[in-house]
Amino acid sequence: MPTTAPAARTLASLPGPRPVPLLGNLAGVSMDSLHLHLEGLVREYGPLYRFHLGPEPALVVARSDLNAEILRDRPDGWSRLLSMQRVINEIGGEGVFSAEGSDWRRQRKLVMSAFDPAHLKRYFPTLVRVTEQLRLCLDEASRSGEPLDLQALLTHYTVDVTAGLAFGIEMNTLREPDQALQGHLDKVFPMLMRRIFAPVPWWRYIRLPSDREFDRHLARVHEAGHRFIAAARERMAQDPALHEQPRNLLEALLAARDEAGGALADRELLGNVLTVLLAGEDTTANTLGWTLHLLHAHRAEWDRLVAQVDATLAPDQDMPRSFDIARGFGAIEDCVNEAMRLKPVAPLALFEANRDVSVGGVALGKGAKLIMLTRPGAVSTDVADDAAQFRPQRWRAPASEADHTLTKASMPFGAGPRLCPGRYLAMLEMKMVLATIARNYELLSVSTADGTPPQERTAFTMFPVGLRIRVAMRPKAC
Repeated sequence: MPTTAPAARTLASLPGPRPVPLLGNLAGVSMDSLHLHLEGLVREYGPLYRFHLGPEPALVVARSDLNAEILRDRPDGWSRLLSMQRVINEIGGEGVFSAEGSDWRRQRKLVMSAFDPAHLKRYFPTLVRVTEQLRLCLDEASRSGEPLDLQALLTHYTVDVTAGLAFGIEMNTLREPDQALQGHLDKVFPMLMRRIFAPVPWWRYIRLPSDREFDRHLARVHEAGHRFIAAARERMAQDPALHEQPRNLLEALLAARDEAGGALADRELLGNVLTVLLAGEDTTANTLGWTLHLLHAHRAEWDRLVAQVDATLAPDQDMPRSFDIARGFGAIEDCVNEAMRLKPVAPLALFEANRDVSVGGVALGKGAKLIMLTRPGAVSTDVADDAAQFRPQRWRAPASEADHTLTKASMPFGAGPRLCPGRYLAMLEMKMVLATIARNYELLSVSTADGTPPQERTAFTMFPVGLRIRVAMRPKAC
C-alpha cells in the first residue's frame, strides 16, 4: 500500500518552558549566561524545543546536523534575526557581518580577499612586531612573579594585530594599556547583547543613563574608525600605487569597486571597520584564554605542544619569524580546535526564515525565529563517552568514528557560504601566541584568583571570567 509522509510538527506543538506576558521566557534570565540557560533546557526538553523571545516563539535547535543544514542554506534560506540586524545597523555596524543578500555578496568578496593566506603573508611582519610587544609584557611578568589579567592581555594583543593588519595603524595597546579606544570597545558588546534580546526597544523611546553612556563610548569608537579611514585615504592619495596593490584590508576596501563599478558607501566602510575591530578583538582573545586554561589543566598536552614548538624552531629563535613556519604547528591547531569544541565563543546564533521551511520535521513559516545552539551536539555523550573531555588527539588522523563525528559537529567559524572570513588570521594569531609562550615560558598557572573554575559569560561572545596567568622564563634551550 502507498505510504504517506508524516505530517510536520508545528512550533506550537513542541515542548518548552511556559512564557509570561511580554517577556516570554526571558523573565529572570541573565543575558550574560543566556547560553547556559538554553543549554540547560536542552537536557529538559530535548534538542528541538520552543522558547519565547519576548512575546514571539522561536525554535531552539541543538542538533549539529540541523545546524549544518541551516548554515548551508544561508543567505538565501536564513538571515540574521531582523531585530538583531537593526540593532547592529543602529550603531553603525553595516559591514559584512550584518549584511544580507546582494549587499553581503558584494562585501564578502572584498573582505575574503583581504584575509586570504596570500595577503596574510604580506602582513606577517606586523604580526611579528605585535608578538614582540607581547613578549615584553610576559618578560616583565616573569621577572616580577605577578599574575597578569589574561583576558586584558590577549584583548590588547588582538586589537593591536587587527589595527595593524586591517587598518595599517600601530596602536600598541599592549604597552600603553590606557589607550582610550580599548576602553570604549569594552563597553559596546554588553549593551549590544542587552538590546538584541530586549522584548521592548526602550532606547528608541527613552534614553536611560546607561544609553547615554553607551552613546559616548560608541561616538569615540566611530571617531577612531573615521580617523583610520581618513589616514588610509591620505596614504592612497600620496601613493596612487596602493590602489592597485593595497597593503591592508582598509586600503583594499577603499580601492575596491563592485561588479557595477561603484565603491563601497561610507557607512559600509565604517561598518566593516567596526566589524573587524569588534570581532577581531573578542573572538580570538576569548579562544586563546580558554585554550591556555585547558592546556594548563592538561599538562601532558601542554608538554606535547612545547615539544613540537622546540622541534620546529631553530635553537636561536624565540618565536615563529616566518609565515610558513607559523602556519605549521599541528599540535597547536589540534589544541585550539578542541578548545573551540568545548568552549565555543559563539555558543548561540539567531536567525530568521526567509521562506517557508522545515527544520527537523518542524514546519516554520517565513519570518519564523530560530535559536541555534552550537555546543550541545559537539559535546554529546551519545556519540562518545569522553565527549566532554579535552583530548586534542581526536583531531589527528586516523580518528575514530566517534571522534570524527564530534569534530565534524564543531563549527566554530560557522559553515556554508558565510564561513568566517577571518578564520585564517585568527588561527595564525593563536599559533603565534601559543608558540611564543611555549618557547619562552613555563606555564605556572592559568586560573582565577581563588582557584575555582572560570565562569562562562556572554557579551555577544562567550568569555572566561577572571583568568590570570603566571609565567616564568624557561631555561635557555636546547
